[in-house]
Amino acid sequence: MSASDPSAGCFTGFSRLIATASAARRLTREEGEALRAFGEQAAADGTTLRQLVARHLRYARATWSEAPDSADSTLAMVVQAIDAMAEGYDRAQHHAVRRQEAARSEFLDDLLHGHTDLGRLAERADRFGLRLSHDHAVAVATGPALYAEGDDVPRRVERAVTSRFGERQTLLTTKEGRLVCVAPGDRRDVLAYFAEQARAAAGGGRTAIGRSHRGAGGVVHSFEEALDTLALATRLGLEDPVLDTADFMVYPVLTRDRQAMADLVRTALGPLLKARGGPETSLTTLTVYFEAGCNTTEAARRLSLSARALTYRLERIHRLTGTDPTDPLQRYTLQTAIIGARLLKWPAQSL
Repeated sequence: MSASDPSAGCFTGFSRLIATASAARRLTREEGEALRAFGEQAAADGTTLRQLVARHLRYARATWSEAPDSADSTLAMVVQAIDAMAEGYDRAQHHAVRRQEAARSEFLDDLLHGHTDLGRLAERADRFGLRLSHDHAVAVATGPALYAEGDDVPRRVERAVTSRFGERQTLLTTKEGRLVCVAPGDRRDVLAYFAEQARAAAGGGRTAIGRSHRGAGGVVHSFEEALDTLALATRLGLEDPVLDTADFMVYPVLTRDRQAMADLVRTALGPLLKARGGPETSLTTLTVYFEAGCNTTEAARRLSLSARALTYRLERIHRLTGTDPTDPLQRYTLQTAIIGARLLKWPAQSL
């Protein structure tokens, strides 16, 4: 059959359907399923839907009867046939997307666990446009609810990111109820946009961005950094929507020796337990004061106090603790102790 033949690549029973169209009948169940199966196979063979429809319309035009009274019934039959083929085509596309999503999810699960043979992992990575010999960074987003593959929010975020940056070298999936995005280490703009879209699609939430690292193990490292940063932000009660792991490197250092940190909290802040009404007011005052860069005017504004009232509070803290929060050499002790208290949940939990 020549390439110019309008029947090339057409459904084998299409000529019989056209020939019997004048009877104004509908497709039988068997004919409909055969057309759907043909549409599925066409999709698997790489035929575009546009090509599929165009071929059958050309064939119908070349073969149907020119009798005026057969035009409507012939067109109705063609519409039914193409609709059935398109349904099969869409079904094949849907299955292909599902298989791709499953393969991607399985690959990322193996990658982020770091327990798979690196050679095989690198081969699979090529399918998704990742070059594991290069640097990559990982962003992890949480939302008001847990996410699952195929949910509306993950799909919307993925469409937004791939529409802007393309599908190559960027991989999105869900893992343990979170959204995960892997991108080249030098494309922090991708991860920042992912964080923005995740928050917008979910109506809230938080994203942590790990540092850039090289190799398959580097992806795992960046992923774990992002998870640790999310957990740390929860413990600290932070409300920032986007967290950069690089900004939190001091905290693991401070908490590496838990006993030493507990001793510092007890020594530096323990005297505040004697304050009238408990230590909470003093702890809040110190926290806000340090977050405001030790700027008395700004801290007072945030606490809805006058500058004089804030100064009085700081003087009282100095008297109780023996450490002056306004002295550049002394306040570091209190500031570190405040961080430790938040991490150790003191005084709600005893040390």
